[in-house]
Amino acid sequence: MSTAVPPSTAPLLLLEQVSKWYGPVLSLNQVTLELNAGITGLVGPNGSGKSTLIKLATGLIAPSLGRVTVRGRDASDWRTRHSIGYCPDHDAFYEDMSGREFVRAMAKLNGFAPRDVTDRSEAVLDRVGMVERADRKLRGYSKGMRQRIKLAQALLHDPELLILDEPLSGIDPLGRQEMLELFHELAGQGKCLLISSHELEELEKLTSHVAILSRGRIAAVGTLQQIRGLLDDYPMTVRVALDDPKELAKHLLGIDGVIGFDFDDTGRGLIIRARSPERFFAGFQTLILDKGIEVREMEPLDDSAHAILGYLLGGSGKT
Repeated sequence: MSTAVPPSTAPLLLLEQVSKWYGPVLSLNQVTLELNAGITGLVGPNGSGKSTLIKLATGLIAPSLGRVTVRGRDASDWRTRHSIGYCPDHDAFYEDMSGREFVRAMAKLNGFAPRDVTDRSEAVLDRVGMVERADRKLRGYSKGMRQRIKLAQALLHDPELLILDEPLSGIDPLGRQEMLELFHELAGQGKCLLISSHELEELEKLTSHVAILSRGRIAAVGTLQQIRGLLDDYPMTVRVALDDPKELAKHLLGIDGVIGFDFDDTGRGLIIRARSPERFFAGFQTLILDKGIEVREMEPLDDSAHAILGYLLGGSGKT
């Protein structure tokens, strides 16, 4: 006899062996993903299944196989709606409304009592920095302002789970910093944020925890460091600056993990290609100590989401 998991202890979002077909096309294939409080970045190339995963997580579509739950309840159950805040990538506004009118309309649709509609609307408009601009018509909004209004409506009911599809798209640098701070604040309150983004540099500023999708499957989940640690054959590139690169070059191929090297353009350094960071760095440290080689600078050239994504997806890091 199975025992139901109490909602308070169930994962905020759980996909269990989920597959989704659109006719003969398999969009997601046996995906399992568990998320709780904190920020997770969702990355992957076009066609990897990101949009399908988001629609499943928000209950907009049902899986062909497997199960999607929010706090232990099916994502498509109407009772889960209060737990989910969704900021879509696409726009679907009533363009003749002002931003304030739109957010107030969403508050009413959320079921807030008339006396609470104004207070909730003003609170979220303030949180996304739109109070002073909320009376302008939506048709005259910039892309960044539209993003802020969509985020405001997602926050109206104070959901535990926020699913944000490209929330930084079109926002200016100052606005991006404000949004990053808001996302960190929300995560600090115990909320779960799943953020799909093509902006990997910005995503790295926001979180090191990522779920990488490739061809409808989860290629990796975890921090960038954990993902790298799991990839024993991950090809890394390191630049070493020193006064006598030729002396180091004579011994490099004897280090476990080194697969090649080149002299850099300055003539005062080496670009080293290696596998297995742990073995390489251990061997490199032993070598320079034994030979008395003085290294002035050592810089990983590919320790980023771009490099890891590019490796996992078999080439380019483009999403």
